[in-house]
Amino acid sequence: MAKKVWIFSLVLLILAGCASAYGEDTVTKKPESEASEELTEKAAAEDRNPVPETEKAEEGRETEGQDGDYVTEGTENYRDFVVDSVLHSREFGDIHYCVFIPDEYDGSRACSLYVTLPGYQGLYFQGAAMNIRTEEFGFEAQNYREDMIILAPQLEDWAETSARKTIALTEYFLEHYKIDREQVYISEYSGGGETLSLVLESRPELYTAALICSSQWDGGYRAVTEAKTPVYFVTGESDEYYGSEPLERAYREIRSLYEAEGLSEAEIRSLVVLDIKPGVYFTEKGVTNQHGGGAGLFGRDREIMGWLFDKHEPKDRKEG
Repeated sequence: MAKKVWIFSLVLLILAGCASAYGEDTVTKKPESEASEELTEKAAAEDRNPVPETEKAEEGRETEGQDGDYVTEGTENYRDFVVDSVLHSREFGDIHYCVFIPDEYDGSRACSLYVTLPGYQGLYFQGAAMNIRTEEFGFEAQNYREDMIILAPQLEDWAETSARKTIALTEYFLEHYKIDREQVYISEYSGGGETLSLVLESRPELYTAALICSSQWDGGYRAVTEAKTPVYFVTGESDEYYGSEPLERAYREIRSLYEAEGLSEAEIRSLVVLDIKPGVYFTEKGVTNQHGGGAGLFGRDREIMGWLFDKHEPKDRKEG
């Protein structure tokens, strides 16, 4: 009897060992199988959408500047603008922008450069390309010059940091593209005017002419008058956000400095213009909000945009 019990116990031990062995196999094989499936799915997904390589291929062509700055080109387009390219600046960090480069541009002939700064709704935190999706300046400018690169920075604010980034981006394009230095134009809308005034306080000589729409002037005035950079101010008489007084004051300050230099009336008028639009300018076009409506109306106004481009082109172009 004892022998039978011993044999029965031995059999149970053997069976338990086998079960344990198969159990271990099952446990180890299950993760291997799942891992294999995950790797297969991951590989298939990468084959369908190889993000890193695609981005490097499309965003590549990283052009490095003399100071180590370089650009990562955007991969999407909106109305012929390349969206969300980034200038990686060693000094100022990432500078996001959209850019239109004419198909005909090949670097063999100098072209114009136009920089358009956005209002609050077009700052980068609002979303990539919200500047060109909400303002028409960059598209309307194409009606004035066929051979013009159009640069639309997406900045963080309307203070010193954005002003320095605007200057850095302008200088990068002047260095890496064949640009006629006498045809570098800049404009803005709303909060972008505060940025632009700081840009002109710092580096007015970079720009051929400047257009300030529905905004205020935060910078100094003397650098602009010393550089003789022409400035056009335009706003509604009852602008709901800024009013007209800030630009009227800026105009008076710049004009007084030119008067103190002894410039003639004709010379002053060629260098600074104040254009206060009456209410009817807006209402006859079906616009009830002067501040918000200016973003579209001023960009489509040939007198305003024409001042920026047509009156400040080289004589040989006019004669040709």
